[in-house]
Amino acid sequence: VQLQASGGGLVQAGETLRLSCAASGRTLSRYTMGWFRQAPGKGREFVAAISWSGGSIYYADSVKGRFTISRDTAKNTVYLQMNSLKPEDTAVYYCAADEDTIGEGMDYWGKGTLVTVSS
Repeated sequence: VQLQASGGGLVQAGETLRLSCAASGRTLSRYTMGWFRQAPGKGREFVAAISWSGGSIYYADSVKGRFTISRDTAKNTVYLQMNSLKPEDTAVYYCAADEDTIGEGMDYWGKGTLVTVSS
């Protein structure tokens, strides 16, 4: 599975961005998908995840109520809708896929997309 994240950019605090993670090489329909981020000078952290069925969704406390993860199986794509962005959301965002694990041990990772939120 090859994953390609896109949609990052420079926005002001309070604005919105939608990240996309497009997959190729294999259908994502049986994979759990996750979004992670790495801020400058910090380690990578979990942001959100969605099960292969879409029936289970998880968020980090820091983004709960502001970010929404979703998936479009037909388009083999996962999204991260980010509302009410804050400067502390500034990071490189990565998508990942795995058959059942959520975390750094996920099997497939895409290159990140940079999100910069100015105050």
